[in-house]
Amino acid sequence: MGEFTSFLYDNLIEFLKYTSFANATPGHFIMILVGLFFIYLAIKKNFEPMLLVPIGFGMLIGNIPFKVDAGLEVGIYEEGSVLNILYQGVATGWYPPLVFLGIGAMTDFSALISNPKLMLVGAAAQFGIFGAYMVALALGFEPNQAGAIGIIGGADGPTAIFLSSKLAPNLMGAIAVSAYSYMALVPVIQPPIMRLLTTKKERLIRMKPARAVSHTEKIMFPIIGLLLTCFLVPSGLPLLGMLFFGNLLKESGVTPRLAKTASGPLIDSITILLGVTVGASTQASEFLTLNSVFIFALGFMAFIIATASGVLFVKIFNLVLSKSNKINPLIGNAGVSAVPMSARISQNVGLEYDSTNYLLMHAMGPNVAGVIGSAVAAGVLLGFLM
Repeated sequence: MGEFTSFLYDNLIEFLKYTSFANATPGHFIMILVGLFFIYLAIKKNFEPMLLVPIGFGMLIGNIPFKVDAGLEVGIYEEGSVLNILYQGVATGWYPPLVFLGIGAMTDFSALISNPKLMLVGAAAQFGIFGAYMVALALGFEPNQAGAIGIIGGADGPTAIFLSSKLAPNLMGAIAVSAYSYMALVPVIQPPIMRLLTTKKERLIRMKPARAVSHTEKIMFPIIGLLLTCFLVPSGLPLLGMLFFGNLLKESGVTPRLAKTASGPLIDSITILLGVTVGASTQASEFLTLNSVFIFALGFMAFIIATASGVLFVKIFNLVLSKSNKINPLIGNAGVSAVPMSARISQNVGLEYDSTNYLLMHAMGPNVAGVIGSAVAAGVLLGFLM
């Protein structure tokens, strides 16, 4: 009986060594709290729930501690594990182009086609990317790491993942979470900047109604857009090619099933896998570093610069535009590629000062231009940093 009791005791002790309670560190609990906070923001505050729920729950999954040398093959960084296999879509950068395919299939570029000068607003907002790039260099990051960090300023999670997978795989978890966090926090970050940089008179500017865009123009746009951008920046082909292809599926009118699949089941499935695996990649041992703190700070700075650049560019641009063609600077914030959240913020802030001034369709112009702009910026950085 004594031997049997001793056997049970030894087995119980051995079992306890394998539990998460025995392998947990303070860092794991910190990251679990961060994951719970993300889920709270998504459910209670409705901040980008399709992003923050998968990412937040992924953080819980990724920070369940286990005995590393036990050979369990369950961790996201353990080669051959299920999570590691799913994570390859992030690590090798093939989730983002599929997301761009879906974005293209659900995006209406009419606002941009009808008023092409709004492309300049989207381009101006990309200054945040290169501003953060220069600051990251000054802080001692390697050029490839600085480029990957700077792309956070585009407020485009898939682009950030794609670029960091190529330039700085070791920083990808922090960069991806930072990019998606600031995308979700658009309603909190952007309005104060927009109010600070505009006058009441500027906020009341009414823009001319957008002209009607023909079906032919809608079909030609993705074809011409692909050729112009990718001949200029061929390294952006994976993202830009899929974006414009998805848009052609939508606008051609002859492939409704393909467009519906790309904009529905496909992008939803990829979003789930991408969100959960990005969240799970934030294991405390890999994520809680000084570099992560710097990345979050630089990402925040990049996002502020991008928002401010778009608003200030419109103010300067208005100096050379006729009175009838002036642009409401409140749509300058939409130059970041958080589609359509930042365009909605333009609308909401505008309605605070004039309840009959609807800016949403105008703001969609720089908003979709920002999607193209961030992909082009990523291609530029990839081209000279690889």
